[in-house]
Amino acid sequence: MRHGVVSLFLILGWAFFAPMAPAAAQQSANSSENTADQVSEDARAVDIIRRADRIRAPAEPFRYTLTLAEMKGDSEVTRQSFDVAMRFYKPESGQEGDARALVRFVDPPTERGKSLLSIFDKLWYYEPKLRRPIPISRQQRLVGQVSNGDVVATDFDLSYISKLVATEDCEGRKCYRLELQRRWPHVTYPKVIYWVDAENYRPYKAEFLATNDKLIKRAWYKDYKPALGVERPHEIYIEDSLKKEQYTRMLYSDVRLEAVPEAYFQKEYLLRLR
Repeated sequence: MRHGVVSLFLILGWAFFAPMAPAAAQQSANSSENTADQVSEDARAVDIIRRADRIRAPAEPFRYTLTLAEMKGDSEVTRQSFDVAMRFYKPESGQEGDARALVRFVDPPTERGKSLLSIFDKLWYYEPKLRRPIPISRQQRLVGQVSNGDVVATDFDLSYISKLVATEDCEGRKCYRLELQRRWPHVTYPKVIYWVDAENYRPYKAEFLATNDKLIKRAWYKDYKPALGVERPHEIYIEDSLKKEQYTRMLYSDVRLEAVPEAYFQKEYLLRLR
């Protein structure tokens, strides 16, 4: 079960890091005020981040197929495929936001029936041998490769306070270099260094840092191809700073707008996916 849970967390990669539920966000406002006071919002940085967020994922409910390849050197260690349905709305104009994802194992066949449901910052895992879906604690999400899910899932605009610090070269192209500091205590990585193409706002690279600025992971956004009217990354390459010979390739395909029924995003629905 452990490998299955780890892989499912990775799937949440492309679209978002689930923000706090509205009530929890309100309760955490005081705890985040110190961070907000120390790092002021940068209007230009916010605009860049929002443009890049919409390239990584659409603002409407969508669905896609993910192939997850765990690599060691040039060799593929494991490969799995998943069906992912996502719904994500940012809070605006007095309306509450929404962040939900339903993930189902597709391949290998022996793992079919396993699933993961994410609603804001809460997660449940289910597999046929369980009587009911089980919650996944925040501590469990940080075990091993599980944190990769946070690396690629972050909605930077919602989760971080951003600042534009420089313009740098990215393999011959001009990139904005931004520094991001987390808004909420539940956001896994305290700081992110983020590079975005200055011409087309495509994400290029991100470095995820600890509180002491020590590098934890790097992510590269690659293989841009048309999807839903925009050139989007169809591969995210994730490297652990301590295990550079081991890395993860997340490959996206069959991306489409699709609003699945509300009932699919309920814990009880997972029992029907046996």
